[in-house]
Amino acid sequence: MIKTDILIIGAGPTGLFTVFEAGLLKLKCHLIDALPQPGGQCSEIYPKKPIYDIPAFPEILAGDLVENLMKQIAPFQPGFTLGERAETIEKLDDGTFVVTTHKGTKHQAPVVAIAGGLGSFEPRKPPIEGIEHYEDCGVEYIIRNPEMYRGKDVVIAGGGDSALDWSIFLSNVAQSVTLIHRRNEFRGALDSVEKVQELKDLGKITLITPAEVVAIHGENTVKAISIQQGTEVLKKSCDHFIPLFGLAPKLGPIADWGLEIDKNAIKVDNSLDYQTNIPGIYAIGDVNTYPGKLKLILCGFHEATLMCQSAYQRIHPDKKYVLKYTTVGGVEGFDGSKKEAPKAVVKAID
Repeated sequence: MIKTDILIIGAGPTGLFTVFEAGLLKLKCHLIDALPQPGGQCSEIYPKKPIYDIPAFPEILAGDLVENLMKQIAPFQPGFTLGERAETIEKLDDGTFVVTTHKGTKHQAPVVAIAGGLGSFEPRKPPIEGIEHYEDCGVEYIIRNPEMYRGKDVVIAGGGDSALDWSIFLSNVAQSVTLIHRRNEFRGALDSVEKVQELKDLGKITLITPAEVVAIHGENTVKAISIQQGTEVLKKSCDHFIPLFGLAPKLGPIADWGLEIDKNAIKVDNSLDYQTNIPGIYAIGDVNTYPGKLKLILCGFHEATLMCQSAYQRIHPDKKYVLKYTTVGGVEGFDGSKKEAPKAVVKAID
């Protein structure tokens, strides 16, 4: 039995940052994730994709964000159960919870924080006959390493942020980039749409709308695709076809834990601490929902911070926590390390 103060389901950015906030409160954390490494989608799906809305980072690669978070939480020595899916939960007579993975690993904690992001997910595949034959042989639903497209002819299909962002990014990597969307209007951010149009005018992106890919050609690997535009069918040679139609998220076994669910997300009370309908179980990050919810990493960080304050009161009901700014008190890790606040800062605040 692995015992900890806060058991975190999901080791994405929100789950990792929870370790830091809990560590400031002297609370130990253990994380469970079905993926074989920490970082969630940032590590598994788009480690080389730039993120622009992390405070103090005008631009940071998703993989670098995860690396920085791992360095930040290292002094608090979190435990990890990776490559295992949280399967069942049981509440004991003493009020603590036992979470068992699909491999039988048991974890016990007085507080459970579900930070599972979108949960388990599968890419939405276009209805193209025989597309499975080309998967990982020129057809990719997720871009993990942009370098594999260097000097290649790439066709991207989709109309959302992911299709737009990767078209922009790969325009500086691939030999050619063609973006195909079945409508003239895109669903992504306006500045991304304008950037794609600008790159089209510069000849760095070929934009074909309204159109859709209807066939893939090649014996063992992708050699060309057929594009239907109106009544005309065009054949275009390419090395890679990347349909980016989003992911179909699923909560998986967590959906059977007795939590209130709304449209595949866990309902929480955002007026205080992001607790679910089961006291002691919280949901933070993209996995939760409440009025006005925004699925952003920085929102998950905020939710994790408030959740940890509530968790501290639940674990230590007889103690009163006095907020101490890290600029004054520094950061003291469980490994004995301590980052002291500059004396000039402490004196000025005193």
